[in-house]
Amino acid sequence: MTAASKAPDSVDGYIAQFEPGIRSLLENVRAAARAAAPDAAEVISYRMPALRQHGILVFYAAFKNHIGFYPPIRGDARLERQAAPYAGEKGNLRFPYAEPIPYALITAVTRLRLQQDLASAAARRRGGRSQAASG
Repeated sequence: MTAASKAPDSVDGYIAQFEPGIRSLLENVRAAARAAAPDAAEVISYRMPALRQHGILVFYAAFKNHIGFYPPIRGDARLERQAAPYAGEKGNLRFPYAEPIPYALITAVTRLRLQQDLASAAARRRGGRSQAASG
């Protein structure tokens, strides 16, 4: 893989850097996240694909042995339990290539992050802090 050596300028450019099998997984992760946040913009941030609404909702990236999905889940105990088998040392999710990727979980996490993002944006407009954002 050559993704680490190139600075991508678009999500399509990021995904195109990988072999076909990894590209397919990334496209499916992309589709699962976009299903939960269809109005979010696709951006590159920290050299990774991301979805942005008022702020960054999620990042995802391909690594040697897994797909990484960020940020950690906060504010939904049930979803945290579902994601626990995939949690890395900082709570970010790691989906090994050797196992089926849980696309429904990716959609659910993105949906939660969208709800938190919208609540935080509404609180900023009101001049306060959202309880969802304090997680």
